Formats: sequence, structure tokens, C-alpha cells
Amino acid sequence: MSSPIGIGFIGVGVISDTYLENLASFPDVDVKILGDLDVERAKSQAAKHGVPAAGTAQDVLDHPDVQVVVNLTIPAVHAEVSASAIAAGKHVWTEKPLGLDRESTASLLQDAAARGLRVGCAPDTVLGPGFQTAKREILKGTIGTPLFAQTSMQWQGPEVFHPNPGFLFAKGAGPLLDIGPYYITALVSLFGTVNTVAAMGLRAQLERRIQVGDRAGETFPVEVPSTLSLLTTFEAGQQANSLVSFDSPLARQGIVEVHGTEGSIFLPDPNMFEGTISYVRPFESFGEAPPVQERIDIPQEGTVTGRGLGLLDLVRAIAEDRPHVASGELGYHVLDVMLSAEESAASEEFVTVESSVSEVPTVPVDFDPFAATL
Repeated sequence: MSSPIGIGFIGVGVISDTYLENLASFPDVDVKILGDLDVERAKSQAAKHGVPAAGTAQDVLDHPDVQVVVNLTIPAVHAEVSASAIAAGKHVWTEKPLGLDRESTASLLQDAAARGLRVGCAPDTVLGPGFQTAKREILKGTIGTPLFAQTSMQWQGPEVFHPNPGFLFAKGAGPLLDIGPYYITALVSLFGTVNTVAAMGLRAQLERRIQVGDRAGETFPVEVPSTLSLLTTFEAGQQANSLVSFDSPLARQGIVEVHGTEGSIFLPDPNMFEGTISYVRPFESFGEAPPVQERIDIPQEGTVTGRGLGLLDLVRAIAEDRPHVASGELGYHVLDVMLSAEESAASEEFVTVESSVSEVPTVPVDFDPFAATL
């Protein structure tokens, strides 16, 4: 691979703006073409962001200078589009989830490996300096041996702001597959392979009502649980309790706490690339009432960017012949955990997670997205 690496997009919806803005600031990549079912939208985005070409998905796959395809299509076709890119001889970076079923996503990774191609999968927030600073603190023993974690994302649901929210409550979405990847990816990046999952789910309403936009007042069906509580156990011995909900009047999100033998650490929102990190020490002793525990702040280390950071790490990893952080293997394991949680909620039984994941690499403090390294 030579610098800069040629990038092509398939899918140029709303999320493409932040990708294109960030990638334009990374010298190691160069966006060559945008493709979409709506070719006019692709042309508009290309003009907006100074991309030299636009067309269909096939135009992206046929482009001779595209070495990596960025897949920003809807989740239902993630695996299909990524497989097409692999068949065309391109590496792939895909938005989460990697796919919606085990069979097609496993086949995708097998085909990529057979062709010597890489697959990367969002979220790449775990590469951000917020999460990475906290991870380095855990690895160096700031809280002793990690024992268990708690995460929470809860609020009343996207129909209060989204003019067409039905797809977020359809099969393949819901709070678990839409928001869960951020939290589960963070936990797997810290603790490694998940062994078993137990989950309980509920649908607070069978139909919900759109609150904003031209369709305000219309109802739509709820096909999947809108609240899920998960218990995960890890191969390394840790446990985690996680809540994802679109039913809570109390809005609370970004809660990730890891509790160890010598302290508890508070991580930033895993949906963000930066944030506040702090920890507390256990009480030594106290009288009738415990004192207020002092939160000790940890300075964030590293360069703050945004979406596309995982893609940049992927292309550098290819050149350096090393594993990339947000890998297809990681994306598949996270998907397997989420599908296992759905199965557990339906069966009311513990489910064994069949897949595993290698140790997720830590990002060096001196990783500079704005440097030309290739």
C-alpha cells in the first residue's frame, strides 16, 4: 500500500458527513469516490466535501484507486455490501453492526481472510483518548484486579427527535443492536472474550407514536425489546451488568464503571471519543457514617478526533503488518454477544457465546492521526 490510501464510500447518509470531515484531515487516506443508491445524493456529498467522483456502489467497487471501502449502508445490508467489496479485492471498514446474523458475517470474515484482506468494524470510539486513557490505567493496576463492571444507557426513545424512528424498533435494531455495540465493544476491549450471557427484555408498548416531523402522530410497531438487562461473564473471570433502554423517563447514558480490588474507575461515554476519567479508592475505616469518597481525576492522554479513526488505524496496521484495534473479529464477537442476549431474553435461559476474540490492542499515547506515516 502506498500513501495516501484510496478510500471509497458506499452509502452517504447523515453519518457520512462526520466521516468525510475527519478523513479529510488524515494525510494517510484520500477519499476517491462516493457511491449511493441515490446517485444525486452521492454527487451532492462529493461536491460538499471536495471528493473528485461520485456514482453507484458498483462504481466504487470498480474504481481502480480504491483500496478500502467504507460501508455506511443500512444494517440489513451491511454483510452483503461488505462481501461485495471483499469479492472486488477491497479491504472493508463498516459501520456497526458487522451484520445481523452469524452465518453471513462469519462467511464474510472467512472470505476476507482467504483473500488476505482486512475487515474493520465500528464503533471506533474505543480508539479515542478517553477510553484508551482509562484502559491504560486499568492495565497498569490503578484499581487493582478488575472484578466487575456496570454500564447503563437509558432514556425515553428516539421518537421524540427522529421524524422516521420505526426502523430503530425493527428487527436488527432496538436499543441493543443500535446502542449496545458501544458498551459491549468497550467491555470486550477491556476484558476479552465473553463466555455466557443472560438477558431479560421487555416491550413497554407494542406500538409507539412519532412525536416530531411531518408524520407526527402516526404510530409504528415495536418488533424487538425496547428495554434489555444483560449479565455477561468473561473468560478472564470478570462479570458485567448492562442496561439498554428506550423506555426510561430518566435520561442517563454513558455510564461505564469498572470495580476492582483497589478502586473503582469511571470511564467516559463509550459513544464519544473523549471525556472525563476518574477513580475512587475504597474506605480504610470510618465511624457511624461513611465520608464522601473523593474522585481522583486522570488527565486524558492522546489526540482527539472522531469517526474514521478506526479506519485510519486499519490502513496503518496493514502497512505495519500488525493487528488493527476495531477488527472484524471483534465486531463479530460483539454481534454474537448481542444475538446471544436476544436468544437468552426469548428463552429465559443462559446462552453460551460460541465465538471468541484475541486480545484487543491498546492504542499508543503517541498515535498521531494528523501525521503522514505511510
